[in-house]
Amino acid sequence: MEPHSMAPGGAQTAQTAIDFGDVSIDSFQFYDSGGYSQQAEYATPSYDVGLSGSMQHTAGYSNRADTAAGRFLEGKGFGWLLEVQDGDEEQLPLLEELDIDLKDIYYKVRCVLLPLPYFRLKLSIVRESPDFWGPLIVVLAYALLSIYGQFGVVSWILTMWFCGSFFVFFLARALGGDVGYSQVLGIVGYCLIPLVVIGLLYPIMSAIPLISSIWGLVGIGWSVYSAGSLLCVDELESKKILLLYPVGLLYFYFFSLYSGV
Repeated sequence: MEPHSMAPGGAQTAQTAIDFGDVSIDSFQFYDSGGYSQQAEYATPSYDVGLSGSMQHTAGYSNRADTAAGRFLEGKGFGWLLEVQDGDEEQLPLLEELDIDLKDIYYKVRCVLLPLPYFRLKLSIVRESPDFWGPLIVVLAYALLSIYGQFGVVSWILTMWFCGSFFVFFLARALGGDVGYSQVLGIVGYCLIPLVVIGLLYPIMSAIPLISSIWGLVGIGWSVYSAGSLLCVDELESKKILLLYPVGLLYFYFFSLYSGV
Protein backbone atom coordinates (compact mmCIF):
# COMPACT_ATOMS: atom_id res chain seq x y z
CA MET A 1 0.00 0.00 0.00
CA GLU A 2 1.23 3.43 -0.84
CA PRO A 3 -0.15 6.02 1.53
CA HIS A 4 -1.58 9.24 0.10
CA SER A 5 -1.34 12.74 1.48
CA MET A 6 -3.11 15.93 0.54
CA ALA A 7 -0.96 18.48 -1.23
CA PRO A 8 -1.75 22.19 -1.18
CA GLY A 9 -4.64 22.90 -3.55
CA GLY A 10 -6.49 19.63 -2.80
CA ALA A 11 -4.36 17.34 -5.02
CA GLN A 12 -3.29 13.97 -3.71
CA THR A 13 0.39 12.94 -3.99
CA ALA A 14 1.75 9.40 -3.69
CA GLN A 15 4.48 8.58 -1.11
CA THR A 16 6.82 5.57 -1.27
CA ALA A 17 7.76 3.68 1.93
CA ILE A 18 11.26 2.08 2.21
CA ASP A 19 11.68 -1.02 4.34
CA PHE A 20 15.07 -1.15 6.24
CA GLY A 21 14.35 -4.46 7.89
CA ASP A 22 16.87 -6.44 5.77
CA VAL A 23 19.65 -3.85 5.92
CA SER A 24 22.34 -4.20 8.71
CA ILE A 25 24.16 -1.23 10.13
CA ASP A 26 27.56 -2.85 9.42
CA SER A 27 26.94 -2.61 5.68
CA PHE A 28 27.33 1.17 5.88
CA GLN A 29 30.96 0.74 7.17
CA PHE A 30 30.95 3.41 9.84
CA TYR A 31 34.29 4.16 11.62
CA ASP A 32 34.89 4.84 15.29
CA SER A 33 36.01 8.44 15.39
CA GLY A 34 37.41 8.04 18.92
CA GLY A 35 39.80 5.22 17.95
CA TYR A 36 40.86 7.01 14.82
CA SER A 37 41.74 10.20 16.67
CA GLN A 38 43.70 8.19 19.25
CA GLN A 39 45.76 6.51 16.54
CA ALA A 40 46.36 9.83 14.83
CA GLU A 41 47.57 11.28 18.10
CA TYR A 42 50.34 8.69 18.37
CA ALA A 43 51.20 8.63 14.68
CA THR A 44 51.47 12.37 14.16
CA PRO A 45 54.69 14.02 15.40
CA SER A 46 54.55 17.50 16.83
CA TYR A 47 56.34 20.43 15.32
CA ASP A 48 57.24 23.87 16.60
CA VAL A 49 57.57 26.95 14.47
CA GLY A 50 60.46 29.17 15.62
CA LEU A 51 60.70 32.92 15.42
CA SER A 52 62.37 32.66 12.05
CA GLY A 53 59.51 30.63 10.61
CA SER A 54 61.44 27.36 10.48
CA MET A 55 59.62 24.23 11.56
CA GLN A 56 61.39 22.12 14.22
CA HIS A 57 60.60 18.58 15.22
CA THR A 58 60.26 18.26 19.00
CA ALA A 59 59.03 14.72 19.50
CA GLY A 60 61.04 13.24 22.38
CA TYR A 61 63.16 16.37 22.84
CA SER A 62 63.10 19.34 25.18
CA ASN A 63 64.40 22.74 24.13
CA ARG A 64 66.46 24.71 26.65
CA ALA A 65 66.24 28.27 25.33
CA ASP A 66 65.71 30.04 28.64
CA THR A 67 68.93 32.07 28.45
CA ALA A 68 69.90 35.08 26.35
CA ALA A 69 72.19 32.96 24.20
CA GLY A 70 69.47 30.37 23.82
CA ARG A 71 66.91 32.94 22.73
CA PHE A 72 69.43 34.39 20.25
CA LEU A 73 70.05 30.97 18.68
CA GLU A 74 66.33 30.29 18.65
CA GLY A 75 65.74 33.57 16.83
CA LYS A 76 68.37 32.73 14.22
CA GLY A 77 66.87 29.32 13.53
CA PHE A 78 69.52 27.36 15.44
CA GLY A 79 67.34 26.32 18.34
CA TRP A 80 67.92 22.66 17.53
CA LEU A 81 71.44 23.07 18.95
CA LEU A 82 69.88 23.41 22.40
CA GLU A 83 67.63 20.36 22.16
CA VAL A 84 68.28 17.67 24.74
CA GLN A 85 66.87 14.21 24.29
CA ASP A 86 64.37 13.29 26.99
CA GLY A 87 65.58 9.75 27.59
CA ASP A 88 65.65 7.68 30.74
CA GLU A 89 69.37 7.00 30.43
CA GLU A 90 70.80 5.78 33.71
CA GLN A 91 73.59 7.87 35.18
CA LEU A 92 76.70 5.82 35.99
CA PRO A 93 78.00 5.96 39.56
CA LEU A 94 80.88 8.33 40.21
CA LEU A 95 83.31 5.47 40.91
CA GLU A 96 82.53 3.90 37.52
CA GLU A 97 82.90 7.26 35.79
CA LEU A 98 86.38 7.63 37.32
CA ASP A 99 87.21 3.96 36.67
CA ILE A 100 87.76 3.18 40.37
CA ASP A 101 87.26 -0.43 41.43
CA LEU A 102 87.41 -0.62 45.22
CA LYS A 103 87.40 -4.43 45.27
CA ASP A 104 90.34 -4.52 42.86
CA ILE A 105 92.25 -1.98 44.96
CA TYR A 106 91.55 -3.95 48.14
CA TYR A 107 92.82 -7.17 46.55
CA LYS A 108 96.01 -5.44 45.38
CA VAL A 109 96.58 -4.05 48.87
CA ARG A 110 96.35 -7.60 50.23
CA CYS A 111 98.86 -8.76 47.61
CA VAL A 112 101.33 -6.11 48.79
CA LEU A 113 100.80 -6.72 52.50
CA LEU A 114 100.90 -10.52 52.13
CA PRO A 115 103.40 -11.29 49.35
CA LEU A 116 104.42 -14.70 50.70
CA PRO A 117 103.39 -17.81 48.69
CA TYR A 118 101.68 -19.19 51.81
CA PHE A 119 98.70 -16.84 51.36
CA ARG A 120 98.08 -18.04 47.77
CA LEU A 121 97.27 -14.64 46.32
CA LYS A 122 97.62 -13.88 42.63
CA LEU A 123 100.46 -11.38 42.92
CA SER A 124 100.75 -10.92 39.16
CA ILE A 125 97.46 -8.99 39.05
CA VAL A 126 99.23 -5.91 40.46
CA ARG A 127 101.57 -5.94 37.48
CA GLU A 128 99.20 -7.18 34.78
CA SER A 129 96.30 -4.87 35.71
CA PRO A 130 97.83 -1.52 36.69
CA ASP A 131 95.68 1.33 37.91
CA PHE A 132 96.36 4.89 38.99
CA TRP A 133 93.91 5.76 41.78
CA GLY A 134 94.97 3.00 44.19
CA PRO A 135 98.69 3.89 44.22
CA LEU A 136 97.83 7.59 44.34
CA ILE A 137 95.73 7.06 47.46
CA VAL A 138 98.56 5.09 49.09
CA VAL A 139 101.19 7.73 48.23
CA LEU A 140 98.94 10.54 49.48
CA ALA A 141 98.30 8.62 52.70
CA TYR A 142 102.04 8.27 53.26
CA ALA A 143 102.58 11.91 52.39
CA LEU A 144 99.96 12.98 54.94
CA LEU A 145 101.73 10.91 57.59
CA SER A 146 104.98 12.67 56.72
CA ILE A 147 103.72 16.23 56.95
CA TYR A 148 104.32 17.20 60.59
CA GLY A 149 103.97 20.88 59.71
CA GLN A 150 105.86 20.50 56.43
CA PHE A 151 103.19 20.70 53.76
CA GLY A 152 105.84 20.85 51.03
CA VAL A 153 106.73 17.22 51.78
CA VAL A 154 103.52 16.10 50.05
CA SER A 155 104.51 17.51 46.65
CA TRP A 156 108.06 16.23 47.11
CA ILE A 157 106.87 12.67 47.85
CA LEU A 158 104.62 12.77 44.78
CA THR A 159 107.55 14.00 42.70
CA MET A 160 109.79 11.22 44.01
CA TRP A 161 107.07 8.68 43.24
CA PHE A 162 106.87 9.71 39.59
CA CYS A 163 110.62 10.25 39.09
CA GLY A 164 111.72 7.21 41.09
CA SER A 165 109.24 4.99 39.24
CA PHE A 166 110.58 6.26 35.94
CA PHE A 167 114.14 5.46 37.01
CA VAL A 168 113.12 1.92 38.03
CA PHE A 169 111.21 1.54 34.75
CA PHE A 170 114.23 2.69 32.74
CA LEU A 171 116.52 0.26 34.58
CA ALA A 172 114.07 -2.63 34.19
CA ARG A 173 113.83 -2.06 30.45
CA ALA A 174 117.61 -1.80 30.21
CA LEU A 175 117.86 -5.20 31.93
CA GLY A 176 115.50 -6.71 29.35
CA GLY A 177 112.26 -6.61 31.32
CA ASP A 178 108.95 -6.34 29.49
CA VAL A 179 107.24 -3.81 31.74
CA GLY A 180 105.49 -0.51 31.19
CA TYR A 181 105.78 2.73 33.09
CA SER A 182 102.21 2.46 34.36
CA GLN A 183 102.98 -0.98 35.77
CA VAL A 184 106.08 0.23 37.62
CA LEU A 185 104.23 3.33 38.82
CA GLY A 186 101.45 1.18 40.27
CA ILE A 187 103.82 -1.33 41.91
CA VAL A 188 106.01 1.34 43.52
CA GLY A 189 102.92 3.19 44.78
CA TYR A 190 101.19 0.11 46.19
CA CYS A 191 104.39 -1.09 47.88
CA LEU A 192 104.40 2.02 50.05
CA ILE A 193 101.61 0.39 52.08
CA PRO A 194 104.07 -1.31 54.50
CA LEU A 195 105.63 2.10 55.18
CA VAL A 196 102.14 3.49 55.84
CA VAL A 197 101.60 0.74 58.43
CA ILE A 198 105.02 1.41 59.94
CA GLY A 199 104.29 5.14 59.99
CA LEU A 200 101.08 4.60 61.96
CA LEU A 201 102.93 2.63 64.66
CA TYR A 202 106.21 4.54 64.54
CA PRO A 203 105.27 7.18 67.17
CA ILE A 204 104.72 4.38 69.68
CA MET A 205 108.16 2.90 68.95
CA SER A 206 109.98 6.23 68.83
CA ALA A 207 110.45 6.26 72.61
CA ILE A 208 113.22 3.67 72.21
CA PRO A 209 115.60 4.69 69.36
CA LEU A 210 116.93 1.17 68.76
CA ILE A 211 113.50 -0.38 68.41
CA SER A 212 112.30 2.45 66.17
CA SER A 213 115.29 1.98 63.87
CA ILE A 214 114.70 -1.77 63.64
CA TRP A 215 111.01 -1.10 63.04
CA GLY A 216 111.87 1.25 60.19
CA LEU A 217 114.24 -1.29 58.59
CA VAL A 218 111.49 -3.91 58.82
CA GLY A 219 109.14 -1.57 56.90
CA ILE A 220 111.73 -0.85 54.21
CA GLY A 221 112.54 -4.55 53.79
CA TRP A 222 108.83 -5.38 53.65
CA SER A 223 108.27 -2.82 50.87
CA VAL A 224 111.34 -3.95 48.91
CA TYR A 225 110.36 -7.61 49.15
CA SER A 226 106.80 -6.86 47.96
CA ALA A 227 108.10 -4.77 45.06
CA GLY A 228 110.58 -7.49 44.08
CA SER A 229 107.88 -10.19 44.16
CA LEU A 230 105.59 -8.12 41.95
CA LEU A 231 108.16 -6.66 39.57
CA CYS A 232 110.92 -9.23 39.15
CA VAL A 233 109.20 -12.02 37.22
CA ASP A 234 110.06 -13.98 34.09
CA GLU A 235 113.07 -12.38 32.41
CA LEU A 236 113.98 -10.24 35.46
CA GLU A 237 114.08 -13.14 37.92
CA SER A 238 117.79 -13.78 37.38
CA LYS A 239 118.61 -10.04 37.64
CA LYS A 240 116.60 -9.31 40.76
CA ILE A 241 119.56 -8.00 42.79
CA LEU A 242 120.42 -5.40 40.15
CA LEU A 243 116.87 -4.07 40.22
CA LEU A 244 116.14 -4.34 43.94
CA TYR A 245 119.16 -2.22 44.92
CA PRO A 246 117.76 1.06 43.45
CA VAL A 247 114.27 0.07 44.63
CA GLY A 248 115.65 -0.28 48.16
CA LEU A 249 117.32 3.12 47.93
CA LEU A 250 114.02 4.65 46.78
CA TYR A 251 112.06 3.26 49.73
CA PHE A 252 114.85 4.19 52.14
CA TYR A 253 114.55 7.77 50.87
CA PHE A 254 110.77 7.64 51.30
CA PHE A 255 111.23 6.53 54.91
CA SER A 256 113.83 9.25 55.54
CA LEU A 257 111.27 11.87 54.50
CA TYR A 258 108.98 10.56 57.21
CA SER A 259 111.48 9.93 60.02
CA GLY A 260 113.82 12.81 59.24
CA VAL A 261 116.87 10.53 59.29
